[in-house]
Amino acid sequence: MKKHLNKKTTIILGLCFVIVAGSIAGFVIWRTQDRVQAEFNIHINQTAIYLSTYSEPPQFAIWLENPQNGQCQQVFVTYRVSRGDWEGKSDVPVALPRWKTVFRDGGAQTVRSDEEIAVSGATPRDEYFRVRAEIQPGSEWICWVEMNLAGDFNEFYPQFNQLTFQEDEFACGQPALLYRAKIKAEEGLKYTPEIAFMSLWEEGNVNRLVPLDETITTAHEVFDEISIVMIKPKPVIFNKYRIGKQDVLK
Repeated sequence: MKKHLNKKTTIILGLCFVIVAGSIAGFVIWRTQDRVQAEFNIHINQTAIYLSTYSEPPQFAIWLENPQNGQCQQVFVTYRVSRGDWEGKSDVPVALPRWKTVFRDGGAQTVRSDEEIAVSGATPRDEYFRVRAEIQPGSEWICWVEMNLAGDFNEFYPQFNQLTFQEDEFACGQPALLYRAKIKAEEGLKYTPEIAFMSLWEEGNVNRLVPLDETITTAHEVFDEISIVMIKPKPVIFNKYRIGKQDVLK
């Protein structure tokens, strides 16, 4: 009788386990339905970094702009730019002038909440960088990526100008480059942002965007591969990326 009860109990427990496991699996799969993430992939040219004066990784920021209302939401910005950690300097506006104009000086409408969507992280030291952002399926955006490599001087942007006797105060070298791509949140789509402008910081605290020209000799080689891929999140019990309502870019 005792053996019969133990066998019966074992079967019941087994069935309960199967039901619970199935429920969890179903819930995990359900959570990924009708969800799209934009995966940003960047390959950083290590040779270009080593050839710069300071051999430090570039500073960069990624954000999305709603083309209908101009609102901007951050995806990623390197820690030094975000926190103003410039080793003795309170501000280096020439680093990422467009990002500063949009997110620090109020140049465009920015969406802010208690649960900040932006991801601030250390400047990547590996050659591969990847970050993801949850986006409302079917929504359309303009993606901006601004990048600057300090100390990449050339004949047009020297450390010290022999003609004007002016020194590059912030050791910026060639100006920041601004990449752009129009994207739509549909699984399977892939985009390649292209350089749209040189991003300059000029007297009077003004950010000026000008077309790429021959004065840029090596800065365009820092990111030698950049892509945006629309993917469906993998089914996981605990999602690495936040999925609260305020975290989904709409």
